[in-house]
Amino acid sequence: MQPLQGKRIVLGVTGGIAAYKAAALTSKLTQAGAEVHVVMTEHALQFVQPATFQALSHQPVHVNTFYEPDPQVIAHIDLADKADLVLIAPATANIIGKMANGIADDMLTTTVLATKAPVLVAPAMNVNMYAHPAVQANMKRLAEYGYRFIEPGEGLLACGWIGKGRLAEPEEILEAVIGFFAQQTAARQDLKGKQVLVTAGPTREKIDPVRYISNHSSGKMGYAIAEAARDRGAKVVLISGPTALPRPAGVAFVAVESVQEMYDAVMEHLPHTDIVIKAAAVSDYRPKEVQTHKMKKSDGPFQLELDKAPDILQTIGEKKTHQFVVGFAAETQDVLKHAKGKLERKNLDMIVANDVLMEGAGMGSDTNIVTLLTRDGERVELAKLSKREVAEKIFDAVLMKLANRPLSAAL
Repeated sequence: MQPLQGKRIVLGVTGGIAAYKAAALTSKLTQAGAEVHVVMTEHALQFVQPATFQALSHQPVHVNTFYEPDPQVIAHIDLADKADLVLIAPATANIIGKMANGIADDMLTTTVLATKAPVLVAPAMNVNMYAHPAVQANMKRLAEYGYRFIEPGEGLLACGWIGKGRLAEPEEILEAVIGFFAQQTAARQDLKGKQVLVTAGPTREKIDPVRYISNHSSGKMGYAIAEAARDRGAKVVLISGPTALPRPAGVAFVAVESVQEMYDAVMEHLPHTDIVIKAAAVSDYRPKEVQTHKMKKSDGPFQLELDKAPDILQTIGEKKTHQFVVGFAAETQDVLKHAKGKLERKNLDMIVANDVLMEGAGMGSDTNIVTLLTRDGERVELAKLSKREVAEKIFDAVLMKLANRPLSAAL
């Protein structure tokens, strides 16, 4: 059976050079069994003509809000009501801004505003536009509305810049759509009734009002874990250091900056938690004194005295009663040795070890290569997977251990 058989997808195509990829995407979605209804903006017409999409989708293409071919229905409401998924690819900065602010001034934005279907957004734009605070704020707002994103790729852009902003390839978008419907179909609710606490991202330890100590953590792994727990029915608290990621919808979000703030938030929620996944990259040390004013450069070397910061994971291990606790060990050498030592020293139930120097496993990447180690001595090595797939494997493993079953039964 085709993976998207019977699914009705509204594909919004907006005015960027990446609109040409939407033609290949339409073909792939149709070949996978989906009924694809393309809605184009006026600007998209500058790059691709409607006849292309009509030939590939075998469906009429919608452009004009006021063109009503069927007097029995209002076209944009009919599309909105019958859609199983609205997919915007490519999504320009302009359309993202309109959707975030409830603007409905063309066929696509009126359809999006009227639909109750899930919305999947694949951004594509210049690297500087993508990084602009307004665009990032709009994406965060859309995430809070429940919209999901397919991250753009990095590389040479049509404008000549090199960086993040290139539309994900049609094959990647197709896999994301198939994965979305697979989650909906499976509707795994095996964490229903569980309280899950996740920490994510880096911490920042102030040196003075303009400087701080931090690390390269992007927060992607922790956010993927929080989203996986949410989708499997858990009530989720996500405690996050500073990141550029949109806040996941449907989770209780606690923003923190320093180790102390993260420690206090974790301790507040720990008594009510069943499963703790500590994916945050927390500073081990912090400045002994924080300067009130910016420190001025002077001749000669500079010495900064550091104190040990609170060990959040160690404290969780000491205080846990019924909680199942999972830690992370991001290492660069002797990975399994250090991970096993951390597992035992901090009284964890499981640890997720990875070598951050490996390609596809480092901080900031969209994939990870991990090994799961359990308190009772089991070890499972996972191939390179997306961070969302790693998150699912972690929960599969947690549930196996909670049921006193070996990991080999599920992984």
